[in-house]
Amino acid sequence: MTKVAFVGLGVMGYPMAGHLKNGGHEVTVYNRTAATAEKWVAEYGGGSAPTPRQAVEGVEIAFSCVGNDDDLRAVVLGEDGILAGLGSGKIFVDHTTASADVARELYALGEERGIAVIDGPVSGGQAGAENGVLTVMCGGDQAPFDIAQPVIDAYARACTLMGPIGSGQLTKMVNQICIAGLVQGLSEGMNFGQKAGLDMDLVIDVISKGAAQSWQMDNRATNMCAGKFDYGFAVDWMRKDMAISLAEAKNNGARLPVAALVDQFYAQVQARGGKRWDTSSLMHLLAND
Repeated sequence: MTKVAFVGLGVMGYPMAGHLKNGGHEVTVYNRTAATAEKWVAEYGGGSAPTPRQAVEGVEIAFSCVGNDDDLRAVVLGEDGILAGLGSGKIFVDHTTASADVARELYALGEERGIAVIDGPVSGGQAGAENGVLTVMCGGDQAPFDIAQPVIDAYARACTLMGPIGSGQLTKMVNQICIAGLVQGLSEGMNFGQKAGLDMDLVIDVISKGAAQSWQMDNRATNMCAGKFDYGFAVDWMRKDMAISLAEAKNNGARLPVAALVDQFYAQVQARGGKRWDTSSLMHLLAND
């Protein structure tokens, strides 16, 4: 259907690229650890390349999903980077959760080469990537988005153009800010119920049918009460996202008192050895004070 490349085969990128291949697209992958790329090719077919530039040569759309701003620049810029390999008239979609500033920077560089750049951070976590039901928040121009969206649909249940370049990253910041406050509130509620001696399974069943219901309650509350955190969206990743959000808030004047406080709670979770625990591990601070 479409010749594409995917750069970055982490816990998100690996299944996302797999959905592209299973969706009938011709896929070439690149990963910093070559063994991971070889494993992906053995599982899905397609091809791999030794550099991002070689991976994207001749493709219509290049995708990336890496760790942070610096990782993104490392695979996009330079003589072996994505922009050096993509031709004029092609599209680059970045799914990294990064800053709006780096999105704008890459957009400007792409514009110089005739390459359309779209920032498209995702929500839904590893499970969403594996099941192909991610929510994708995009920033960029309408025409290239219209071309890329049907391809992105291979791993998304929703893909929306939020506005000009950087709008996807800003929307993801809103998403993470909301999650931070919500998970802290849920943790306090669950801990309060346990301290009060309530049957928490019954409590969760009842209040999840009312105004307190949320995705976090439906998918995390039971494990929170059981003290199970060794899965899901890692605290390290959440702190990276919160740092981006807090930095942007300084630029735009938004006040984030709760988000800043919760970020410090996550720092305490890290200090307890919970760097890879799920974000719901805020409960651990309350249940084990």
